[in-house]
Amino acid sequence: MNILIKPIITEKATADSELRNCYTFSVNTKANKVEIKKAVEAAYGVSVEKVRTINVRPDRSTKHTKTGIQNGKTNAVKKAIVQLAEGEMIDLYSNM
Repeated sequence: MNILIKPIITEKATADSELRNCYTFSVNTKANKVEIKKAVEAAYGVSVEKVRTINVRPDRSTKHTKTGIQNGKTNAVKKAIVQLAEGEMIDLYSNM
Protein backbone atom coordinates (compact mmCIF):
# COMPACT_ATOMS: atom_id res chain seq x y z
CA MET A 1 0.00 0.00 0.00
CA ASN A 2 1.48 3.33 -1.09
CA ILE A 3 0.83 5.75 1.77
CA LEU A 4 2.06 9.10 0.40
CA ILE A 5 0.34 10.02 -2.86
CA LYS A 6 1.64 13.56 -3.50
CA PRO A 7 2.51 16.78 -1.69
CA ILE A 8 -0.13 19.51 -1.81
CA ILE A 9 1.35 22.78 -3.03
CA THR A 10 -1.09 25.66 -2.61
CA GLU A 11 -0.72 29.18 -1.26
CA LYS A 12 -2.01 28.14 2.16
CA ALA A 13 0.21 25.05 2.33
CA THR A 14 3.29 27.00 1.24
CA ALA A 15 2.68 29.70 3.85
CA ASP A 16 2.17 26.99 6.47
CA SER A 17 5.49 25.38 5.55
CA GLU A 18 7.35 28.70 5.77
CA LEU A 19 5.80 29.95 9.01
CA ARG A 20 5.04 26.80 11.04
CA ASN A 21 7.30 24.15 9.43
CA CYS A 22 4.20 22.09 8.50
CA TYR A 23 3.88 20.27 5.17
CA THR A 24 0.67 18.99 3.60
CA PHE A 25 0.39 15.67 1.75
CA SER A 26 -2.39 13.79 0.01
CA VAL A 27 -2.36 10.29 1.54
CA ASN A 28 -4.11 6.95 1.20
CA THR A 29 -7.58 7.02 2.79
CA LYS A 30 -6.84 3.90 4.87
CA ALA A 31 -3.50 5.11 6.29
CA ASN A 32 -3.27 6.05 9.96
CA LYS A 33 -1.05 8.67 11.66
CA VAL A 34 1.70 6.22 12.63
CA GLU A 35 2.01 4.90 9.06
CA ILE A 36 2.05 8.45 7.66
CA LYS A 37 4.79 9.47 10.11
CA LYS A 38 6.98 6.48 9.17
CA ALA A 39 6.43 7.08 5.44
CA VAL A 40 7.43 10.77 5.61
CA GLU A 41 10.50 9.98 7.72
CA ALA A 42 11.58 7.25 5.28
CA ALA A 43 10.89 9.25 2.11
CA TYR A 44 12.47 12.56 3.12
CA GLY A 45 14.89 11.64 5.94
CA VAL A 46 13.43 14.07 8.50
CA SER A 47 12.05 13.68 12.01
CA VAL A 48 8.30 14.26 12.41
CA GLU A 49 6.84 15.76 15.60
CA LYS A 50 3.11 15.76 14.90
CA VAL A 51 0.69 14.44 12.27
CA ARG A 52 -2.84 15.79 11.77
CA THR A 53 -5.26 14.21 9.29
CA ILE A 54 -8.31 15.54 7.47
CA ASN A 55 -10.93 13.46 5.65
CA VAL A 56 -12.32 15.61 2.83
CA ARG A 57 -15.80 14.57 1.78
CA PRO A 58 -16.75 14.21 -1.89
CA ASP A 59 -18.50 17.19 -3.49
CA ARG A 60 -21.76 16.38 -5.23
CA SER A 61 -23.08 18.39 -8.16
CA THR A 62 -26.18 18.44 -10.36
CA LYS A 63 -26.27 19.89 -13.86
CA HIS A 64 -29.40 20.57 -15.88
CA THR A 65 -28.62 19.91 -19.56
CA LYS A 66 -30.58 19.36 -22.77
CA THR A 67 -30.46 15.60 -22.26
CA GLY A 68 -31.69 15.77 -18.66
CA ILE A 69 -30.27 16.00 -15.19
CA GLN A 70 -26.65 14.89 -14.80
CA ASN A 71 -25.42 13.95 -11.32
CA GLY A 72 -21.75 13.74 -10.42
CA LYS A 73 -19.34 13.71 -7.50
CA THR A 74 -15.64 14.07 -6.81
CA ASN A 75 -13.54 11.50 -4.99
CA ALA A 76 -13.08 11.48 -1.23
CA VAL A 77 -9.52 12.47 -0.26
CA LYS A 78 -7.47 12.25 2.94
CA LYS A 79 -4.93 14.98 3.71
CA ALA A 80 -2.14 14.86 6.27
CA ILE A 81 -0.49 17.93 7.78
CA VAL A 82 2.94 16.93 9.05
CA GLN A 83 4.86 19.13 11.49
CA LEU A 84 8.62 18.64 11.49
CA ALA A 85 11.11 19.14 14.30
CA GLU A 86 12.85 22.51 14.53
CA GLY A 87 15.66 22.90 12.04
CA GLU A 88 14.26 20.20 9.72
CA MET A 89 13.08 21.07 6.21
CA ILE A 90 11.69 19.33 3.11
CA ASP A 91 12.59 20.66 -0.33
CA LEU A 92 9.54 19.76 -2.43
CA TYR A 93 10.84 21.58 -5.53
CA SER A 94 14.13 19.67 -5.92
CA ASN A 95 12.66 16.89 -8.12
CA MET A 96 11.00 19.20 -10.66
